[in-house]
Amino acid sequence: MHAFAIEARGLVKDFAGKRAVDGIDLAVPGGAIYGVLGPNGAGKTTTLRMLLGIIDPDAGTRTLLDETEPLKAARLVGYLPEERGLYPAMAAREAIAFMGALRGLPLAEGRRRAGELLEAHGLGDAAGRAIRTLSKGMAQTVQLLGTLVHKPRLIVLDEPFSGLDALNQGRLETLIRAQAAEGVTVLFSTHVIAHAERLCERIAIIADGRVRFEGGVQEARDRLRPQVRLGTRAESGPWRSALPPQAACGSDGLWHFELPDSGIEPLLKALIDGGAGIETLSIERPGLHDAFVAIAGEAVAARMDEPGALAA
Repeated sequence: MHAFAIEARGLVKDFAGKRAVDGIDLAVPGGAIYGVLGPNGAGKTTTLRMLLGIIDPDAGTRTLLDETEPLKAARLVGYLPEERGLYPAMAAREAIAFMGALRGLPLAEGRRRAGELLEAHGLGDAAGRAIRTLSKGMAQTVQLLGTLVHKPRLIVLDEPFSGLDALNQGRLETLIRAQAAEGVTVLFSTHVIAHAERLCERIAIIADGRVRFEGGVQEARDRLRPQVRLGTRAESGPWRSALPPQAACGSDGLWHFELPDSGIEPLLKALIDGGAGIETLSIERPGLHDAFVAIAGEAVAARMDEPGALAA
C-alpha cells in the first residue's frame, strides 16, 4: 500500500468563470489525522469533493487509496458532507444500516453493527426512534455513525464540528482519535483552528483557493519564535540594553519580545547583573492560531469565524 492515503497535484476548479480552487497540492499520510483549515469560501469543500470523485477537477491529478479514479475506492471511504441529510421518518438504526448499504454493506449486517454503534455511543435507546424525534446533536451522531458503519479505511468529514455543542464536539474528537488509533486515515475540514491543533498531525492551510502551508502542525508553529514575557521590579537600568530592540512594555506592565537567537541564559545573566529584579519570566511557544495568522495573514484569520459565509 502507498504511504499516502490521498495525494493531489495541481487541482483546479472553476465555477461560472470564477476560480474556486487554484492549483492545490495535498499529501495525506495513511493512518494520520489531517486537517484542512481555512475560512468559509476558501475552497475546502470543493477540494474534498474533487478528492472523493464527487466532482472532477478542471486540471490536476488525484489518487485516493491507490486509485486514480476515486470512485473506484468509494466502498473504502466514509464521507460526512457539510450538508447533513437523513430521512426524518427513518429509525436511527435503519438510517445507519442504509448508509452502510450505500457502501456495499448487507442490510442485516448493517443493522447489527448499527445497534452496537448506537449502544457504544450512548444512543442505544434511540435505535428505534425516528430521526425527526432526535435532538440535533443526536441526529448528527447518527449520521456520523452511518459514515463509519462499513468500517472504512478513510474517513472524510467536512466541517464535522459545525452546529455541535461543546459536549458533542468533545465526543466527536474522541471518536476521531479512536478511529485513527485503529489505523484509519481521517481527513477533515474546519474553520476552527482549536480542533485542528488538538487533533491533527498534519494540516493544509487554504485561503482563496490556494494552499498557503502544508505540513506538520509543529512545523507550522516553528515558523514563529517563542515569546518572552518579563516583569521586573526596576523600571530602568543597565539591564535595559540587554533587551532585544523589538521589546515593548505592554499594558500588563510586562516586557514582550521574541526569544533571542542566543537563548534565554545570556539575557538572564544580563538582567541579574544589571539589577533588573526579575519578578516574572515566562517563555510561551506560539500556538497554531498565531502560526495561521503569520502564514495566511490577519485578514484571512479574521474571516475564520465569520458566520453565514457560503463554503466553497
